[in-house]
Amino acid sequence: MTLTQQTARQAEVPTRRTLIVILSVLGGAVLSMIWSATFVDKVIGGTVATALLGEDPQDFVFTGTAAGMIFAFVTGVAGTFTACNVAVFGALAPLFGEGEGVRGRLVRALRPLGWLVVGMVVVSATYGVIAALVGEGMPQASTAPSGSGLSPRSIQSMVTFGLIGLVMIYLGLAALGVVRDPLRRVSARFPHARVLLMGALIGGFLVGRPYGLFRQLFRDTAASQDALYGALAFVLQSAGNILLVAVLFLVLAGVAGGRVNRWFQAKPGRAAVVAGAALLVVGVFTLLYWDVRLLARRDLIWYPIAPWA
Repeated sequence: MTLTQQTARQAEVPTRRTLIVILSVLGGAVLSMIWSATFVDKVIGGTVATALLGEDPQDFVFTGTAAGMIFAFVTGVAGTFTACNVAVFGALAPLFGEGEGVRGRLVRALRPLGWLVVGMVVVSATYGVIAALVGEGMPQASTAPSGSGLSPRSIQSMVTFGLIGLVMIYLGLAALGVVRDPLRRVSARFPHARVLLMGALIGGFLVGRPYGLFRQLFRDTAASQDALYGALAFVLQSAGNILLVAVLFLVLAGVAGGRVNRWFQAKPGRAAVVAGAALLVVGVFTLLYWDVRLLARRDLIWYPIAPWA
């Protein structure tokens, strides 16, 4: 590394990294204690799905491929309000680009968003194929109540989201310059490697998601034994999940992208702070919520949980 490259690298590293890490970890921990899955999944998600489907989604009848596709997309949109989307937007925000007018900024914003979708599609489609071919023997196809102890479905959620949380935590620390960045060399050749990986993590949410409406889709996919249907349905579920985030990103890119980009460029460390803090908050939340808090819910350990959560 040349002296010029070292100077540029040092400029990208934010100051007060320790404080940023501590606050981000605390933010993720507090969020894991107060987050109410019942409110987010049933009150918000259930209300949105009912409004879009015109009926209670739990009573939805899968009458064919088209009905399954509609259910997949609608329930994906209904599951938008998750903490994981904070990390998605945090990773995309520093990628606002300069451009002449709204059209130019939108064109530049579509490129990273497109790579995010590519990563998401690859993982979602792959899992959809697996669900269709061997789904009925997988934990997510089970209709048995969780009860006490750890069910196979709970273990799958813990392993999946635990790994996703650890990856996000490491990427957040790497963005802040605390640990070595595993994507630095790859990003030098392929600038959108990070958003591609973030897209893959979004697709991975389906692997661990115990969301009731998703499990309805999973069971229908498993019963169909149609690999193409499984791939398309799972891609639509993930696409619906990030739709509002994608629209918000494009609107902000078109309306205020230039100003936001100049704000980031005025002090290079700002982009690292936004991306790093978002990844740390959501990574810590994901790990604690899906592993530690789940164990507490099964009365296996103690963990502070808000009364309403």
